Amino acid sequence: MGDPSGIGPEVVAKALAGAHLRNVCRSIVIGSLPVMERTIKGLKLKLNVLPVHGHETTAPRRGTVAVLDPLETPLRKFTPGIAAAETGAASVTFIKKAVELAQIGCVDGIVTAPINKEAINMAGCRYPGHTELLADLTQANESGMMIVGGPLRIMFVTTHVAIRDLSALLTQAKIEKAIRLAQLALTTLFGIKRPKIGVAALNPHAGEHGLFGDEEARIILPAARAAQKQGILASDPLPADTLFGKAAKGSFDGIVALYHDQGLIPLKLVAFGTCVNLTVGLPIIRTSVDHGTAFDIVGKGIADPGSLIEAVRLAARIAQNRTAGAPTNKRQAKHVV
Repeated sequence: MGDPSGIGPEVVAKALAGAHLRNVCRSIVIGSLPVMERTIKGLKLKLNVLPVHGHETTAPRRGTVAVLDPLETPLRKFTPGIAAAETGAASVTFIKKAVELAQIGCVDGIVTAPINKEAINMAGCRYPGHTELLADLTQANESGMMIVGGPLRIMFVTTHVAIRDLSALLTQAKIEKAIRLAQLALTTLFGIKRPKIGVAALNPHAGEHGLFGDEEARIILPAARAAQKQGILASDPLPADTLFGKAAKGSFDGIVALYHDQGLIPLKLVAFGTCVNLTVGLPIIRTSVDHGTAFDIVGKGIADPGSLIEAVRLAARIAQNRTAGAPTNKRQAKHVV
């Protein structure tokens, strides 16, 4: 459900009320049962809530949404659209329960609605976001964020950092890690045997032989060459203004972007509202929406469920790819939470 005070409950309800996901998977919502009931009632959706108390399998029934509420006591009254410690703590509880179910094999994957970083920190959860929390909960050695949208699959070296600090934060080790994770995602999650990975340059014209900066020669090229020695089909650093267009036309299976806007501007240009956040490197499948809690529109009924729908579709597709070689009686997808 994400943060109960955000648009998570709304986009979850809208996604499950439509026909988009009916034949994709069996879904369980992990979140506050009363919040889910109020949201569905407020939106006047033709959905009935089915409380789930354990790990039982629920048959997919049209017009029914299964909700597992892991909270020991119901949420007290809160103000929608406002960050609060109680709703932040609840969103963390939902995540922990979903991870638990995924780790013991009760679900095939988890899809997360947005949490609020301020709210979870108010609750004493000192993580900058989902990715770091999930890595800790699953004890992943290394993980990273890939955003998928339209024809683009982009792995990020850095995410939410100030541009003025970017050059100092870029290291050969971080770029090598991003290339490794891109390779991992493209081969194991998307089934591409020999993926081609485009590595973005930092400066205009890839630095123009040092005229516009030396990060390409000093940091990015050595990282790309190290990956190439490991058999990864990574490019030398390429000017970003042409790289994304080439990838969109199929010249590359994935891209390593150096910072947030470098990757997300072209992604949202071609796939705004349907981009999906995929965490690479975890032992479980996790996808997420590409937007935040959007406190400013909570309760208005205008939140777009498009990104959540695509996130569920991607999680289910990856789950099916992983189980393709399983015995016939195990191939049917379980739940995507």
